[in-house]
Amino acid sequence: MRSFIAGCKLAVFAVLCVLVIIVQGAFILIYKGPASYIIPRLWHNCVRMTFGIKYRVEGTPHTDSQTLYMSNHMSYLDVEVIGSVLKASFVAKADVEGWPLFGLLCKLQQTAFISRSRVDAAKGTNALESVLNEGKSLIIFPEGTSTDGQSVLPFKSSLFSIAYIGDNKDMVVQPVTVQLESVDGHAIETQDDRDLYAWHVDMTTELPEHLWRFAKTSGASVVLKFHPPIKASDINDRKVLAKLCYEQVSKGLENNNHARTQEQTQAA
Repeated sequence: MRSFIAGCKLAVFAVLCVLVIIVQGAFILIYKGPASYIIPRLWHNCVRMTFGIKYRVEGTPHTDSQTLYMSNHMSYLDVEVIGSVLKASFVAKADVEGWPLFGLLCKLQQTAFISRSRVDAAKGTNALESVLNEGKSLIIFPEGTSTDGQSVLPFKSSLFSIAYIGDNKDMVVQPVTVQLESVDGHAIETQDDRDLYAWHVDMTTELPEHLWRFAKTSGASVVLKFHPPIKASDINDRKVLAKLCYEQVSKGLENNNHARTQEQTQAA
């Protein structure tokens, strides 16, 4: 039965992909302003609900001005959750652009692709500056990879140089903590539970296989915790800014883990 339900979910996902490719593809040919995020945001919500991913928000997303959202990263599924809440473009590694289907979907979301190669670094910086000069906000995963969500890797300070390029001298940076609360209808108890949602650097599972495994579950519950926004010019040092954001995101994860441990102890 689980395989049948998973097959139905993937069939719906396929239909959603065809629809967004046609509709959003035509839309961004003629317009790439703020309204161009409406269809992707609707698509993220539809995909999220198809796979049974629920979320709750703690704190307040900063939307009053252009913002760089700096978040920890567990899975490609994070994109559906964060994209359901924020109207912004993701920043992804250049190799994602070449992924079958997912690369195209990223382009329709107006993802900015950057390379780790020093040779292509200038090209990536120019691409980001172009996006920022259009007044768009960005969603960045500054760990540079994905983890299983139990801890946060040190943030790469080079990515925070984005806060100091472009025409906007009052760029706002907001740290965001993403935490997995439950999967398949129960709290996280084992690494296998966690890996049903997380798709991280220590796993050997290919993306299609991982998506199939997740589709066979009843879904997951995720918390998005938005920390107080920081005006980049008040820090004026990318390394200090990176450390400050890292500390906020890590603290958010630790606090949520501590609260969940207390709840489990009280329940016992």
